[in-house]
Amino acid sequence: MSIAMRVPASELSWVLEWEAIKGEKGRKEIGKRSGSAAGRVYCGRTEKLLASEGSRGKLKEVTAVEMRNFAGAHVGVCYGLLGDNLPPPHEVIHLYKHNNIPRMRIYSPLPHVLQALRGSNIEVMVGVANEDLCHIATNMANAYSWVHNNIRNYANVNFRYIAVGNEIHPPAWEANHLLGAMKNIHRAISEAGLGNQIKVSTPFSTEILGESYPPSKGSFKPHMESFINPIIRFLVDTHAPFFLNMYTYFSYIGSPHLMSLEYALFTSPGVVVHDGQFGYQNMFDAVLDAAYSALEKAGGGSLEIVVAETGWPSAGGLASTVENARTYNTNLLRHVKGGTPKRPGKPIQTYLFSMFNENKKEPAFEKHWGLFYPNKQPVYHTRN
Repeated sequence: MSIAMRVPASELSWVLEWEAIKGEKGRKEIGKRSGSAAGRVYCGRTEKLLASEGSRGKLKEVTAVEMRNFAGAHVGVCYGLLGDNLPPPHEVIHLYKHNNIPRMRIYSPLPHVLQALRGSNIEVMVGVANEDLCHIATNMANAYSWVHNNIRNYANVNFRYIAVGNEIHPPAWEANHLLGAMKNIHRAISEAGLGNQIKVSTPFSTEILGESYPPSKGSFKPHMESFINPIIRFLVDTHAPFFLNMYTYFSYIGSPHLMSLEYALFTSPGVVVHDGQFGYQNMFDAVLDAAYSALEKAGGGSLEIVVAETGWPSAGGLASTVENARTYNTNLLRHVKGGTPKRPGKPIQTYLFSMFNENKKEPAFEKHWGLFYPNKQPVYHTRN
């Protein structure tokens, strides 16, 4: 079986050196490098139904104690399927409901998963596989067929978003068809009378950011403007959100000697980045507000950002421990209820990656992003 594989890139668009030696703190800008705040390189997306799935770093597991925080935090969990020992979908749906997880992201419209979601009232983000974009973009009949087979046939599934592709940008060949596929899926959804209920967008990685330090200077890479600006106009016109997959974990492991682990884990004791009237105590807010600044410069200031993936691994790599995964996810659940310095007072819609550890992923740390083991036991318990 072909599986998606991610190779973390070591290049960062900006990093901060926050020196903390027995309480002595210092902060200095290290300077720009090519890449993004959390850039990654992906390869091996060849499996028709699974290629787009799990193409991101994922996080470790959480328990019922912690899950009680999900509804109020506007947080969902990604349901990846790159494992050969995962529980059947009906048991997964029960686990979501038992732990008060109100939202789910799935990467492909697999019939046995959609069937299990019937009547559950779980809010669903469903993906269109990268490999399907060309024939959907070039033939409206294929868009109608996709919507009929995967949305209209499941009228009692609570679809909220359609994620067209995953982390596509030039020079990937799919970039030529992304906007066309988004427009055709949106047209098919609208003609089905579902345009107000289901919004169509596409998840980007932070690779699209050029400048991101300080956050007010955030902008998209110049060579991507002709690609991303028309997509932003489409999202503005259709009142759809901007999806961003964002992993502070990859920013940290890219330059661990230049970046504070506490800044990545929401545990910095004070402000690390000063940016005009705003102060940033964690990287999550800084990167998110850099993306908001980039959107404003590109005419997308009215858009809301949905964090379509984020998390922290519990094993298999640098800084990938149960304690770090527990710390990141616990703090994230609390933090996203209140917005960012640039956009305060409104919860940040966020999807954790992922529900289970997935043993078919490589390299080793890719296997350990789940909140639960495949036997449905929690990987760890979060603190109250």
